[in-house]
Amino acid sequence: MWKGLTWDHPRGFNALDAASRDTNVPGSGTIAWDVQPLEGFESAPIADLCARYDLVVLDHPHVGEAVEADCLHAMEDIFGDELIAELEAVSIGPSLSSYRFAGKHWALPLDAATQVMALRPDLVPEVPVEWDDVLGLVDAGIPVAASIAGPHAVLSFFSFCAALGEPPAVADPDVLVASDTGARAYEILSKIARAMPEKAKPLNPIGLLDLMGREDGVALCPLVYGYVNYSKPSQGRKPLRFHNAPRVPGGNPVGTLGGTGIAISRRCTPDAALKEHILWLMAKAAQSGFIPAHDGQPSRREAWLDPKINAEWGDFYVNTAETLEHSYVRPRHSGYIAFQTAASAALRDAFEKDTPAHEALARLQQLYSESRKGGER
Repeated sequence: MWKGLTWDHPRGFNALDAASRDTNVPGSGTIAWDVQPLEGFESAPIADLCARYDLVVLDHPHVGEAVEADCLHAMEDIFGDELIAELEAVSIGPSLSSYRFAGKHWALPLDAATQVMALRPDLVPEVPVEWDDVLGLVDAGIPVAASIAGPHAVLSFFSFCAALGEPPAVADPDVLVASDTGARAYEILSKIARAMPEKAKPLNPIGLLDLMGREDGVALCPLVYGYVNYSKPSQGRKPLRFHNAPRVPGGNPVGTLGGTGIAISRRCTPDAALKEHILWLMAKAAQSGFIPAHDGQPSRREAWLDPKINAEWGDFYVNTAETLEHSYVRPRHSGYIAFQTAASAALRDAFEKDTPAHEALARLQQLYSESRKGGER
C-alpha cells in the first residue's frame, strides 16, 4: 500500500480519497491518503515529508527545495517527455509549467488555483473590474478585506505588482521589484489592510471565505485563493461569487498562482498500477467529471470552460479563468519558502505601523536577497 499526503480540505482530499477507493478507477486500492493542515502544506520542509510518504501533494514553490534535497522523481523519468508535453498543452495557465525547475518537471498538476476576487453578491451588486473600483468601495465604507494572514500578505503584494506590469523577480532574479511599482502596490494593499475588519486579519483563505459566507462583516476580498466549494450554499453559509482579479486600465487580471501538484518521492519506486492511477487523475474524464463531482478543482483548461461544470458551480471557473491564464509564478529557489513567511510578517508589521513604502520595500528586498544566497532560482 502506497502512502500519500495531501491537505485537509474537501478540495484537497475528497477526490483523491474517493479515487483510491473506487474499484472502477485504475490502480484503486493501492494508496492510503493522510492529511495535513493548510499551514503545513504551505511551509513544511518537503524533504521531511518525502522521507515519510510515497506521494506528496505540494505547491510549486517547494520544487527548488526538493531539487536541492534530491527527494523527488522527475516526472519525465517516470512518464516520459511526450506525456509531459501532452499535459502541458491542455493544462490551464502555468499550472504544469510552474513545476518545471532545473530542466525537468517535479509534479503533475492535480489542481489549479490562483488569487481571484470573491464577493457576496447581495452586498456588492456591481462587480468591480479595476483596482480604482475596489478602492472606491473602501472609501464608501464597504467592508473590503485583504488576504494577509500567514504567507498571503506577500502573495497579495506579488499579485498587485504583476497587475501593474512588473511580475516580481522576473526581469532580474536578484531584484524583487522596482521601487515605483512596489510603492504603488504597497500603498494599495496597505490601504485595504488598514481598513479591513479586525476579525478577518488572522484568517487564511479558507477561514476568510467561510467568514464571508456566514457573516455580513466582509463583502469583498479582491485577492484571495479561489475555492470552488464556496460558490454553493452550505450549512448556513451563503454562496459567494468569484470573478477575475481586478486590473489596471489596459492590463490583465493577475493573481499569484496556487494550486497543487502530485509528486512522487524518491522513497517510492512506482509500479504500473500507481502510474496508471496518477495518469487517470490527469485525464480528461477524471478532470471534467470525477474530480469536480468530489469537491476538487481541476487543472485542465477544458474543465474550466465546460458549460455543464460552470452551471453547477455558479460560473466559478469561467469567471476566473482569465486570471489563471495570466497568473504569476513565484520564485522557486531553495530559500524561497522561508522568505515568503518572513516577508509576509514584515508586511503585516509595516501595515500596522504605517511604515513608509520605501522602508517596507527595503526590508522585503533584504529578506529576498538573504533567501537567494542559499539556492538557485
